[in-house]
Amino acid sequence: MRKSSPSARRPRSAFRRLAEALALLIAVTASALLWTSPAQAHGTVVDPATRAYHCWEEWGDDHLNPAMEQEDPMCWQAWRANPNTMWNWMSMLQDGLGGQFEARIPNGKLCSNNHPNFESLNNPGPWKTTDVGDNFSIHLYDQASHGADFFRVYVSKQGFDPKTQSLGWGDLDFITETGSYPPANDITFPVQTSGYSGHHIVFTIWQASHLDQAYLMCSDVNFG
Repeated sequence: MRKSSPSARRPRSAFRRLAEALALLIAVTASALLWTSPAQAHGTVVDPATRAYHCWEEWGDDHLNPAMEQEDPMCWQAWRANPNTMWNWMSMLQDGLGGQFEARIPNGKLCSNNHPNFESLNNPGPWKTTDVGDNFSIHLYDQASHGADFFRVYVSKQGFDPKTQSLGWGDLDFITETGSYPPANDITFPVQTSGYSGHHIVFTIWQASHLDQAYLMCSDVNFG
């Protein structure tokens, strides 16, 4: 049998070393992605459902159904304006507001948190509502367990019409501010109100604990 010379074996050995290096690089990259992926996830109020979360929950698996245009026209217009409104329901955040919510988020932009991907959420119209009583609970689902420095909850004033008006700071009644919450996937806290009836917006500010990240969210409710 003919033996290979050292010079003939060298390219094969170099190739093997290259393959091993590439395999290691792929493994390290995959591990890094697995490690960092939770940090890319965020959250939202799921009950009463925010506008973006409702659209994803109701139509995420059925977004090509033409019935959405007639059955849920506000989700339809949001989907047509930017599909990310539905797919990225957990990412409606602003960095570095420093608690200056009213100064930094303009009137008419509250429901989008002044975020361009969610601009359609500011549009007035027949948004689907969640039925609530005077006393109800807010449930936050947080994929990455950021925790909360606090939550602030407001309700649109009696007489404000979400079907015809975009929300501004002067349209809100302050209801409550909570204390801090430790990291968890699910945070639920009670809200007590009185004197409201019909379609209102529950406006929630979630100040996350891990960074200066603020989530400003609109949930449409019907006070029975």
